[in-house]
Amino acid sequence: MSDHITEIVVFTFLFLLVSVMGFLAARWRRPTDMAHLDEWGLGGRSFGGWITWFLVGGDLYTAYTFVAVPALIFGAGAAGFFAVPYTVVIYPLFFLILIRLWSVSHRHGFVTPADFVRTRFDSPLLALLVAITGIVATMPYIALQLVGIEAVLKTMGVTGESALARHAPIIVAFAILAAYTYQSGLRAPALIAFVKDTLIYLVIIVAVLYLPYKLGGWGSIFDDANAKFQASPAPGDGLTLNANNQLQYVTLALGSALALFLYPHSITGVLASRNRNVIKRNMSALPAYSFLLGLIALLGYMAISAGVKPLPGAKAGSVDSNTVVPLLFDQQFPSWFAGIAFAAIGIGALVPAAIMSIAAANLFTRNIYKEYLRKDATHAQEASVAKIASLVVKVGAVAFIIFLDPQFSIDLQLIGGIIILQTAPAVAIGLYTRWLHRNALVAGWAAGMALGLWMLYEIPNAATKRAHFGGSAFPLSKFGFDTPKTIYVGFVAVALNLLIAVVVTLILRAMKTPDGVDGTAPDDYFADEGDPRLEKARTTPETLGSST
Repeated sequence: MSDHITEIVVFTFLFLLVSVMGFLAARWRRPTDMAHLDEWGLGGRSFGGWITWFLVGGDLYTAYTFVAVPALIFGAGAAGFFAVPYTVVIYPLFFLILIRLWSVSHRHGFVTPADFVRTRFDSPLLALLVAITGIVATMPYIALQLVGIEAVLKTMGVTGESALARHAPIIVAFAILAAYTYQSGLRAPALIAFVKDTLIYLVIIVAVLYLPYKLGGWGSIFDDANAKFQASPAPGDGLTLNANNQLQYVTLALGSALALFLYPHSITGVLASRNRNVIKRNMSALPAYSFLLGLIALLGYMAISAGVKPLPGAKAGSVDSNTVVPLLFDQQFPSWFAGIAFAAIGIGALVPAAIMSIAAANLFTRNIYKEYLRKDATHAQEASVAKIASLVVKVGAVAFIIFLDPQFSIDLQLIGGIIILQTAPAVAIGLYTRWLHRNALVAGWAAGMALGLWMLYEIPNAATKRAHFGGSAFPLSKFGFDTPKTIYVGFVAVALNLLIAVVVTLILRAMKTPDGVDGTAPDDYFADEGDPRLEKARTTPETLGSST
């Protein structure tokens, strides 16, 4: 550890600095009353363009992105670049879907996507399924932020032999996160996101300028990467995709794009925006993060050229690929700059983890606690329950890391994306049409979830020697096709989901089965800031989450 003193000091200083900012955020743009879910969970729905840009960007581009994307490219080559096109595809989808969700949510006082589903389809059951799906999909995503912090701590030598000693720094870090999130709500990650993104941009720009110069240029870097993949006993994609992985690449990129804007934390950041124009400007500016992600991905090839060897994993004989990027900075940069890079990764875990825990807490409070446990809950009671729920979610995320193999946590995140995709027909399509019958949407959700989980169960993981739940690439040969190609599980599952929803809708409409009452109006989807109905919705508890 003595070799990393400077890194530890710089990391600790910046980590404590943003922690102080997190506590002070309670006074930033403070309303007269924080005991309201709009204020604690959505920052008063008042964030402008710059705050929203940093908040949503900090929400989507996480510490795990920083370490996992280059690590995947380090190990598998071109397949790891799937994350770049899907973050390009996602913004037109964001624009088409979330601007309508923002309007209807602001007019009716919705805090979660399940609130919208409850009112749109007059179905408490469908809303409950959307809420539970969101919470389950978000939990492992929060845990993965801890994986990013753990990789940095391991690189700096801040580890121990026992499980408690190994995880103690992470427990302390998340205890601090839990404290200032409890106090400041969404304002804390919104304020910290400025520091987080500034550090990440600084680190990556310096890295892509300095490392190629030190490693002999881009030509040398790509030559070294190509030599590694060509020499592999089981050659994979290398610098380009092979024919067998192209279908998996396309469906994974498209499916991941569809999933990302359905995650509760993505929606929470957007609903905190002040008006529709803020969202429009952000959808045109957020691709700057995709450019940054492309540069981050190239760190994987740089690590190959620099001869980085991942640190040992938790299991005997395994390696921790998540340490590739931290080791690259540790070996190629002065310790003070490596400390800044490590802080960028660590802080990059805090911002999305805070938003995710708040989003999950909002779902529990609005769509489980208020709907089924206490229908007459006041605004203050909702805010209080949400704060406690956010703490429980963080404890659950820490438990994922302590009691499960980190590699399994990564697989769980892939499962989470497949699970959240099953809410697409109700949430995304529901914003444009109510033609799909509410009971058909429930049937589609059940079918898509069942197929997705079965497909995941049938996928082994050779690296971890696990027979089931080993990834998201499903062999088409298991469907009877004579081909070695694979396809993204989520893409197939949501296709079946939609097919079942359409077929069952036709049957139910032919049978004239009652379909409830739509609690929204056409002009709700175009409402903007200053709408007088918004203030009425926010101050009348009975209208929130109702079907009228």
